[in-house]
Amino acid sequence: MSRPEHLAPPEIFYGDVEASKYTANTRVQTIQAEMTERALELLMLPEHRKPALLLDIGCGSGLSGEILTDHGHEWVGMDISPSMLEVALERDTEGDIMLADVGQGCGFRAGSFDGAISISVLQWLCNADSTAHSPAARLATFFQTLYSSLSRGSRAVFQFYPENDEQVTFIMSFATKAGFGGGLVVDFPNSRKAKKFYLVLWVGGEMSVGPNGQVAKQELPQGLVHDHEDGGSGTATGAKVKYETRRSDKARKGKKKKSGETTKEYILRKKELNKLRGKDVPHDSKYTGRKRKGGF
Repeated sequence: MSRPEHLAPPEIFYGDVEASKYTANTRVQTIQAEMTERALELLMLPEHRKPALLLDIGCGSGLSGEILTDHGHEWVGMDISPSMLEVALERDTEGDIMLADVGQGCGFRAGSFDGAISISVLQWLCNADSTAHSPAARLATFFQTLYSSLSRGSRAVFQFYPENDEQVTFIMSFATKAGFGGGLVVDFPNSRKAKKFYLVLWVGGEMSVGPNGQVAKQELPQGLVHDHEDGGSGTATGAKVKYETRRSDKARKGKKKKSGETTKEYILRKKELNKLRGKDVPHDSKYTGRKRKGGF
């Protein structure tokens, strides 16, 4: 099954139909609520910051925001999908929401927020959705502006679905360069379905040990990056890292077709993929994929 971020940019993938389906799915609602509760637990908000002002990065239709409201917090949400935000408005979510691409930065006054959460968003920043997109530049801009938007001693917790160990290293290197300390928390590491990754970052101040001590010395699956408390000294700096670039043309390397796939089947498959990405695609005809005669 293809990962959503491999199919289309988020603002295209989460169109009107997908946004409604996603929000109405009771299983999605349950999982989203559980991950948001866990993110709040890892934020470790001190009593004097309750109610807190939190930033919900990739707020979508407001499912995670509802949990923040239930806990008595105020929140501001940002998301790149207009359809998701329309659903949030229809559902009368209590947070302030805005249409924004987090890859272009968090444009808030310094020290505005007491913390930030993000559910199932971070891996999208590792894709190049256009020729003008650089995952490295977008991640650097995002973490730098997020760092300045958070108050000293606060935290940001990202639940995300990394594609591989290299992608974890890639993401954490930019968080470290921006000045964050932090670590990776893995819940249910031995379960394929229940395993969840949380990147826990903090801004200056003294580091507190999280619930059950997971954040300070988290046991991680072999090959993943351990916690990096000293901001700016990340072990991942300079590592050779792979990240997803959807626009790269594998056909140039002679790998354009799947095994057993004809040229016409390949063309039709690519056309369907481009339709999902919102591109203008020529209509199919009897000439689609035909073998051309040799030139002069």
